[in-house]
Amino acid sequence: MARSYDGDSIRAKLNARNVLPVIPMRKSRKKLIDVDRSLYRLRNLVERCFNKLKKARRVATRYDKTMERFLGFIDITSIRLWLRHLST
Repeated sequence: MARSYDGDSIRAKLNARNVLPVIPMRKSRKKLIDVDRSLYRLRNLVERCFNKLKKARRVATRYDKTMERFLGFIDITSIRLWLRHLST
């Protein structure tokens, strides 16, 4: 399983921006850093949601010219995903 980008330079950039890095470390890493597993699960859930939204071709290619239309289509796609989730 591929891990996220786990590196000291990336962690330093995130810390400089006051962002809490929720990146599991590689098994070969010498310096052990603990990760909040519950927060990582939520992050993973959000990433999977974005992946499902990008499967809608219109969202991935951004055919819509205005922000209102683009966000409207994201709303429609989100509702479709939610209804699919309810029916399972």
